[in-house]
Amino acid sequence: MPKRPSLAESVRAGRRATRVSVAAAAGFYPAAYLLDQPVTAVYALFTPIAFGVLSPVPGSGRRRAATVLRALPAAAVLTAAGTALAVQTWSAVAGMLIVGFVLMFGSVCGPRLAGTVPGLQLFYILACFPPFAPETLPQRLTGVAVGGVCLVLCEVAVLPDPPDPSYRDRIADTLDLAVHATRSLVHTDGPEPGLAGRLRAAGRGLRFSRQPAGARPTGAGRADRALAQAGSAARRLVDQLAVLTEMRHAPSDMASQNLLRGTAAACAGTADALRRSRSAAGPELIEEMIAQFLAARDGDPTERVARPHQVLLRQSTVLTIAISAVTVRTAVALALGGRQPVHGLPREQFWYARTPTARLFTIRLTGNLTRRSVVFQNALRSACGLALARLVAGSLDLSHGFWVLLTVLTLGRTTAVATWSAVRAAVMGTLAGALAAGLLLIGAGQATEVYAYLLVPMMLIAFAVGPLEGPAWAQGLFTLVVSTAFAQIEPVTWRLAEMRVVDVLTGSAVGLLCGVLAWPFGARAETRRSMASLLRAAAPLVRATIAAATGDGSADRGDTAPQAVRLTLHRLRIAEGSYAQYRTEPSAPARASEPDYLAALNFGSRVLVGAYWLPRTDRPPELPPAALRWARHISEEAETAIVRAAEFPPGGIHVRLTPPPSLLSEAPPRVLSLLTDIEVWLNALATDLTTSAGTSTGTGSGTGANANASTGRRATRTTTS
Repeated sequence: MPKRPSLAESVRAGRRATRVSVAAAAGFYPAAYLLDQPVTAVYALFTPIAFGVLSPVPGSGRRRAATVLRALPAAAVLTAAGTALAVQTWSAVAGMLIVGFVLMFGSVCGPRLAGTVPGLQLFYILACFPPFAPETLPQRLTGVAVGGVCLVLCEVAVLPDPPDPSYRDRIADTLDLAVHATRSLVHTDGPEPGLAGRLRAAGRGLRFSRQPAGARPTGAGRADRALAQAGSAARRLVDQLAVLTEMRHAPSDMASQNLLRGTAAACAGTADALRRSRSAAGPELIEEMIAQFLAARDGDPTERVARPHQVLLRQSTVLTIAISAVTVRTAVALALGGRQPVHGLPREQFWYARTPTARLFTIRLTGNLTRRSVVFQNALRSACGLALARLVAGSLDLSHGFWVLLTVLTLGRTTAVATWSAVRAAVMGTLAGALAAGLLLIGAGQATEVYAYLLVPMMLIAFAVGPLEGPAWAQGLFTLVVSTAFAQIEPVTWRLAEMRVVDVLTGSAVGLLCGVLAWPFGARAETRRSMASLLRAAAPLVRATIAAATGDGSADRGDTAPQAVRLTLHRLRIAEGSYAQYRTEPSAPARASEPDYLAALNFGSRVLVGAYWLPRTDRPPELPPAALRWARHISEEAETAIVRAAEFPPGGIHVRLTPPPSLLSEAPPRVLSLLTDIEVWLNALATDLTTSAGTSTGTGSGTGANANASTGRRATRTTTS
């Protein structure tokens, strides 16, 4: 059974319905009855419906009002284009194809644009149908302006929704918990009970799937990219802190204790900057503390005092926590301070810091301009469906043919099964609504005042109940709304309801045809393919990273590392898009061997973190022959395991990486530290691989609880201001 809406959802829907109904009535009634401008009245009615119901803009009332205000010029341009191209069916079809694709594909640039796309398409749809009447363009534009301004005012003044917590606030709250946990770790009595669970829960709370649509920083601009990276690093930070709380407490490890104190101070300062929306200071101080930690951890090169393996693991984990704090602080500084240089940090990790804004948007668009991108697939499917619907409606000369396109626009889904389910419910709802509308039109006849009295109550009910109860209720109630609205514009009979049924059936048939012919299975297959491509792209990067970290000059790397970083980052973005759509689609029958795609995404992120931070900026230590042989061997093992995992074999895979040979315990401290960092990083990757391949258990080389922490290593750097 479908999930019943909660009380909060019902209240929110009621508030939205009230705002849209008031805005629509405020524009419709004066234009229809006082000014006797039916064309203006129609556009003043549909503009609030477009931005308030068809594509409800996310965010608080003020943010929605600002988004609608910025979208009005585009709505006016689309209205003018539709009016001009309505001269012939083929010109209107070509315009629909271009407009549909550009708007849908461009939505990848940001959540605000994505939220307004269906509404913007409606303006072209309304205007591109006969009669060809360019002389009515001023009335149409007036209606768009009046309806838009009324909606903007209602969003601010009529039952405004309370603002959702911003993603900045959520990151700040997570950093506050990290500060508390870090300070708890430096106490002599150890961390408090249950702290690890709270940290992991906070990390899960930063996932985009847990955020309202308007609060997700998914845009292509610098601020959104930086904020998304800050959230990802904050998740990694609290996960690593959770691992550290479960490890044996070592109060005598003063180097780790000092670095943890510095990490707590950095996190506290970053949280304060997020809450005040003021530019955060750079990460120079915490970087200096990392350099001091590395110097203290590596010790005297001639020293041969062996450190227990558990101490090495703990120190490596503390280092990963500090590195995550550096990433968060740097990303927040970029999000709040705009375009600025990033000194002393991996340039590839913050590649967008000095990139012009236009270039950032171009990169986002060109990166998705491939048939493997679900954004491209959805845009092409929607554009072809709308263009075909316009061709059918124009060729058959259907009265009120824009209802055909409106049906395709509202019922289109990313899978054929979901489209059929929506169409089936919508047809049943439309038939019921048409029957009720027909009875109303027969009973009221030409008594316009009856329709005038009924329009607002019907809009309130339709816009409150429809979005909550699904396509059947939405289509049925909307049929009543449009019937009572058009009955006030021109004389109508019960045949208006019949036309509505014919148009909805036609649009449903077109939508089903496109759903069956164009990528009918949604993102399931594409997600599996994109995850496999991500793993294959990351495999050579792991080997190149280890070669760079160990200074293995015999490894034929060339420019493998930079190329592999760029390719892995690109494949990660494509895989994230596929997974995001996959999670929104109806669940198919459960499969016993269904891969854990989220673990595959985590794997890709961990590989990139290691590639950014693991290689030293200064000359790597000279490794003993046994250590170098182990590094080469384990990199080959890891690469082979990654390629094998990319096939997602039935039953999953079990990854067992060879631990460092015991004779390395007498190696210099700097060598031991480097080998431990590599070991921890690779075992974290092995854990992700085992999970992503669909099995729940796996073995590593004995890192225990630390297998869930990503790691990396950076050498002492000269900090520049």
